[in-house]
Amino acid sequence: MKTKSNIRVIISGGGTGGHIFPAVSIANAIKELHPEAEILFVGAEGRMEMQRVPDAGYNIIGLPIAGFDRKHLWKNAAVILKLIRSQWKARSIIKKFQPQVAVGVGGYASGPLLKMAGMMGIPTLIQEQNSYAGVTNKLLAKKACKICVAYQGMERFFPADKIILTGNPVRQSLFATKQKREDAVSSFNLNPQKKTILILGGSLGARTINQTLIAALNTIKSAGEVQFIWQTGKIYIQQVKEAITAATSETVNNSQVASIPNLYVTDFIKDMATAYAAADLIISRAGAGSISEFCLLHKPVILVPSPNVAEDHQTKNALALVDKQAALYVKDADAMQQLIPVALETVADESKLAALSENIAQLALPDSAIVIAKEVLKLIKEE
Repeated sequence: MKTKSNIRVIISGGGTGGHIFPAVSIANAIKELHPEAEILFVGAEGRMEMQRVPDAGYNIIGLPIAGFDRKHLWKNAAVILKLIRSQWKARSIIKKFQPQVAVGVGGYASGPLLKMAGMMGIPTLIQEQNSYAGVTNKLLAKKACKICVAYQGMERFFPADKIILTGNPVRQSLFATKQKREDAVSSFNLNPQKKTILILGGSLGARTINQTLIAALNTIKSAGEVQFIWQTGKIYIQQVKEAITAATSETVNNSQVASIPNLYVTDFIKDMATAYAAADLIISRAGAGSISEFCLLHKPVILVPSPNVAEDHQTKNALALVDKQAALYVKDADAMQQLIPVALETVADESKLAALSENIAQLALPDSAIVIAKEVLKLIKEE
């Protein structure tokens, strides 16, 4: 039996790392403020949160929810049945756990969970990471008590009196130690005297960015004063290695060894703090979490938004920075022709790098997870 003195919070959402990481950060911040707090996660069965959340030390229950097929509406009969089942399961979870507040971070599972919480009289808070609100959060906003956002101007989507500008929680490990640029560059076996471009495509990889870099290998080889750290993602690493071998190789003891001295390639960078410290310029997709990290670290960035996301929100994220001269923007469709020339021109221009760094720093919202956690706890006190 739950006691009234216990703080009990349900956090719901997921589907992508961009939803999961803020959710875990908020949970960690609540625990930092109240170590005795009980926190339960609710996710979508079969999605990555079902592994990532337990890895972070929290219990999670999955709902049989799935996303709507917007291109083939006739396929959604099964989705509607799953939605109904998910709402009933969410109701059962809420009755058993007896949360004092429910937090939604976007993604499939947050819909049925927060809808049922609102119907059962439990205060709800939603966190919107993007500059263009997702469908789920727009629907949940009507009943939500508070809406935490990362961008200004979100009154377009939500009631102004509920909005709190908090920013997006980011990985605290990025700020644990302040690393010197020279040491960071050397750790990748690169030259600290040369400008370094970091290319990020996420944990799986960004198809357009990887194909652009593959096509530009000869340009990279000849860019002697610039060097590259390239995270390909696990899907593309073999293709990239084969392309590098084809572009330049030498025979050592009868085996082929690919060698481009100013290029470091890996499928995944575990120590992102070091990679960021090494970078003079970053090339990245325009996910909300990544952008928040660039702002807090004052990093010049060229954003190549993915066109394959709901409501094209990555493009809107990118343009929110471009409008403030805080980032450069290359369309996915134009990347093959424009991305590398723009990157090489930018990294060679000290004044441009300094201006981008200064402008993006103005958009940083630090301590977001703690700010959001305090808003969650306020709702419990008000209750």
